[in-house]
Amino acid sequence: SPPPIPPAAVPPPVASSPTPPPSAPAADSPPPPVAEEYKPEPPSQDKPKQAPAPKAPKEDKDDAEAIEPELKGMTLKERKKIQEIMAEENDKREHLNIVFIGHVDAGKSTIGGQILYLTGSVDERTIQKYEREAKDKNRESWYMAYIMDTNEEERAKGKTVECGKACFETEKKRYTILDAPGHKLFVPNMINGAAQADVGVLVIAARKGEFETGFEKGGQTREHAQLAKTLGVTKLVIVVNKMDDPSVLWSQERFDEVVTKLTPFLKQCGYNTKRDCVFLPVSGLMGYGIKDKVSKEMCPWYDEGPSLFDILDGMEPQDRNENSPFRMPILDKHKDMGTMILGKTEAGTIMRGDDMMLMPNKVPIKVQAIYREETEVPYALPGENIRIRVTGVDEESVSTGFVVCAADNPGRAVKVFEAQLAVLELLEHKALFTAGYKAVMHCHTMTEEVEVIKILGTVDPKTKEISKGKKVTFVKAGAIVMVRIACVQSVLIEKFSDYPQLGRFTLRDEGKTIAIGKVTDLPKKKDPATRAPAVVA
Repeated sequence: SPPPIPPAAVPPPVASSPTPPPSAPAADSPPPPVAEEYKPEPPSQDKPKQAPAPKAPKEDKDDAEAIEPELKGMTLKERKKIQEIMAEENDKREHLNIVFIGHVDAGKSTIGGQILYLTGSVDERTIQKYEREAKDKNRESWYMAYIMDTNEEERAKGKTVECGKACFETEKKRYTILDAPGHKLFVPNMINGAAQADVGVLVIAARKGEFETGFEKGGQTREHAQLAKTLGVTKLVIVVNKMDDPSVLWSQERFDEVVTKLTPFLKQCGYNTKRDCVFLPVSGLMGYGIKDKVSKEMCPWYDEGPSLFDILDGMEPQDRNENSPFRMPILDKHKDMGTMILGKTEAGTIMRGDDMMLMPNKVPIKVQAIYREETEVPYALPGENIRIRVTGVDEESVSTGFVVCAADNPGRAVKVFEAQLAVLELLEHKALFTAGYKAVMHCHTMTEEVEVIKILGTVDPKTKEISKGKKVTFVKAGAIVMVRIACVQSVLIEKFSDYPQLGRFTLRDEGKTIAIGKVTDLPKKKDPATRAPAVVA
């Protein structure tokens, strides 16, 4: 048995040289990056992750069907962009601009201040401070008006001069208050405010003698109601204020008297009094009928009718031009880390980064930022009061009355246009309206000197037919005429049928509104504005 134990044959297999060669490959093991060659497999695992990407467009198409109504008519790319923006900021409440109009001392600023107080926009300490200030000036009932009238001159005289602006919110809507001045000297400021408004609140003082003063010939109640309709205020809330006054004491007889006298006049202005007008009794100083309904004990005949907030919240959504090319008349401008432009968007949508055109100067600009109140927002829809920071233009080159337009469809600057004009009331020493009549035109935020260069024909008030055959040399107050008007400088206006807010205007002469009109036609492709002076001559 021992001899078989030393089988040297066993060592030979051990000594078999083949074993070292495998070790050699082991030494060469670094080269087997062949395994590393298989590392690209992870990217191959990434590829299936990218596979779901094609499904995204399918989801987009589905989303396009269930998209918000205001985005209809846009391309899929535009819709997707706006949907992403809406995801960032999702306040879908409608925005309304409300202008308070009416005769001086009717209580417009007081009601505006009361609204801000009732909605929590002004704290109790500030109200107490204003009460003390008013008491020191022997004007204790003015303290609510101090919320809107921030100017010392306005507070001292108790008269609004500039058009005040403030914001408040309810659960259903967002609002901007525009507090227009009531004095006849400041009608141009009132026009600027009403040009931005969607809804008008006509404030009537029920106190004995005050309503009569405002409504008689020369009173601002009449002129303000006419101007509001001309400037595009289609809905009117008539607030009969000061119903708690000792001379009224919530009298139904006095309220009915106001309604009876105002209704025919509002119809004459063009309002449908059943559909577009609402009357309600309030007390602006005490806040009755503003946020909450007037109690049955205080005013039994009103039977707890709707409050001012109820009426505003219940209004149907405004018809906006979302799909039209962008238009925003400029109300004001200032410097703040660039050129800041203020205005109300009248048509189209504006987004951060958009290219725009400043008309009528045809200056290309780019939108850097958009602000609503004090908040920066990525976009704005029609009807919003916004501030935009732009590049490409200096503040000195921007004027009130210019219009920010879409770069691909900026409209046209013209010097001559045709319009339908309703002559309201002429001056005593200018009793005839003829070719050559010069006046000041107010259109959106623009004020421009114009001249009537030709009367094209008259319009029959009943049949609305235009008689262009006869040569008309002059007309008197109350007539409706088709005219051709020349401006001193180029202006951006639009046909009333395309952009109502940029196509309606008023003519004023010596501080009095003499006519209201709407643009019916602009010059054809080639603007004959350059020949306007010769035509005028």
